[in-house]
Amino acid sequence: MRFLHTADWHIGKKLHEFDLVDEQQDAYQQIAEIAKEEKVDAIVIAGDLYDRKVPSEESINQLDAMILDLNLTRKFPILAVSGNHDSAPRLGSGSHWYEATHFYLHTTIAQALTPIEMADTQFFLLPYFEPFQVRHFFEDDSIQNVQQAMNRLVAEMQKNFDATKQHVLVAHFFAAGSQHVDSETTVEVGGLDAIAVDSMATFDYVALGHLHGKDALHAETVKYSGSPVKFSLSEAKQQKGVWIVDTAPYNAKFVPIKPKKDIEILTESFATLINPAYYEKVNRSNFIAISLTDVDVITDVMARLRKIYPYIINLDRKYGIQDVESQKRIDPNLDPMTLLTDFYNQATDSQMSKDQQKWAAQALTVAKEDDE
Repeated sequence: MRFLHTADWHIGKKLHEFDLVDEQQDAYQQIAEIAKEEKVDAIVIAGDLYDRKVPSEESINQLDAMILDLNLTRKFPILAVSGNHDSAPRLGSGSHWYEATHFYLHTTIAQALTPIEMADTQFFLLPYFEPFQVRHFFEDDSIQNVQQAMNRLVAEMQKNFDATKQHVLVAHFFAAGSQHVDSETTVEVGGLDAIAVDSMATFDYVALGHLHGKDALHAETVKYSGSPVKFSLSEAKQQKGVWIVDTAPYNAKFVPIKPKKDIEILTESFATLINPAYYEKVNRSNFIAISLTDVDVITDVMARLRKIYPYIINLDRKYGIQDVESQKRIDPNLDPMTLLTDFYNQATDSQMSKDQQKWAAQALTVAKEDDE
C-alpha cells in the first residue's frame, strides 16, 4: 500500500509573538492535495498534533476541521499517535468511535501492541511514552530507561506480526543519531533520551515524529517527516514536506511543502536595512531575523526596523555592541549634568536634545532634593 507520513503539526504554536494559524492552514491544504495527487491509501500523523496539552478553543476547532476534511470529506484513513506536546487522555477521549470512519488514534501503550491492518500492512501505533509507564504496564521493575522500554515494546509487538504482511511502526521519540532544534522539547530520562535505530530493525518502515527536520536522521527505513511549518529560527534553512511511502516493494520519496511565510535571515548594517534600495528587494511579508553588523548603540532600533520589517522574530548583533567602559574614561569630579551629558555622548555617539537636557536637569534636581 501507499501512505503519507507527516508529524508535528503543533496546532496552536506561535513563532515568537506571531500566530501561525494561516501558515498551518496553508501547509495542511498542501498536505491534503499531495495525498490526493499521490493517491495514498492512508495518512500517518506521528504525534504532536497540538502544541499544548490544553489547547485553545481556536486550536481545537482548527485541528477538528482538518481531521474532518481528511477523514470524512476526502475519505482518507488516518493512523495517528499522541506526542509529548499532546495530552493523551484528552486527545484520545473519542478514539473508540473514531475507528468507525477508519480514524485510528492511539494514545495508550495497550493500544500500541495490537496492529491496525490495511491491505498488505500491519501498523503499530505507539504514542509518546516515558519509561515508568512501560515499567508499570508490564509490572517489570527491570525496565529503567527508554531503551529498555522500547526493547520490551518491540518484543511484544513482534508476537502479533503476520509474516505475510509488511510491518510499520508509527511513533514519537528521539532516535539515536538525530539532532534537536530550538523548537523541540528535549526529554531526558537518566541522561538517556535516545532510542537506537537498530532496535527497530524488525519493522519494514518506522514513521517518526518529535524532531522537526527530515534530515535529523539518515536511515533507510527509519525517518522523521519533520514539521510542515517552520517553528524556530534554527529551522530557517530546513525544507519542509512529507514522505510518500510504498510498502511492497519499499520506496520512500520526500515531497516538499512551500511555506506561506518563510523565515529569512538578514545580516546587514542598520543604514543598509533602512535604505529603500535594499529593503524593497526583500520579501518583507516573511518572518525576518536580523543580525546587525553595527557595533554602535542605535536609539529605538527595534521600533524603527519594525516600521519596515513588520514580522521581525529576532534581532541580534553579529559583532556585539560597543562597550561604553572600553571608551575614554569620564572624570568623576565633574558636576552631575556634565557627567550625564558626556556619558550620553559616548554611549550613543550623539548629542542630547534640548528636551532631554531639560528632563535630565529636572530629574537631577528632584534626586538632589530627595538626598537632602
